[in-house]
Amino acid sequence: MHLESIPKRNKRIGKAKRLGRGYGSGVGGHTATRGMKGQKSRAGHKSLLFFEGGNVPFFRRMPKKKGFNQTNKIEATAINLDILNENFKSGEVVSIESLKEKALIAQRTPAVKILGSGDISKKIVIDGIPASQSAKEKVLKAGGTIK
Repeated sequence: MHLESIPKRNKRIGKAKRLGRGYGSGVGGHTATRGMKGQKSRAGHKSLLFFEGGNVPFFRRMPKKKGFNQTNKIEATAINLDILNENFKSGEVVSIESLKEKALIAQRTPAVKILGSGDISKKIVIDGIPASQSAKEKVLKAGGTIK
């Protein structure tokens, strides 16, 4: 690469201020625009992003997290028996796939639980879905089965 091939500076940006080149330069005589004293006026100053001038940093002022927090907990979507009674015929199998086909749950729902709210009068087959105790009793009382 030759010096001639280097692109020239944009004329709108102009030349950079040449600090600390004497009083005649027009910018930054003896202090070179750094002020009088202090840590920032010295050479080699590199302040950390979270440095607060000697104060206790924010992340140390905040309390430590205590206890155990389960981050990978899966929340199950609740389906009541009256919804199953309206949308399924007698003898049909209720599974996560059939609930997704009938758009009773979202396609990305990871887990479902059947709750006992409402009544059921049809003989449905629940396959691979957990159910509450009251829901199990009502399904078995209506003549359905739980696998």
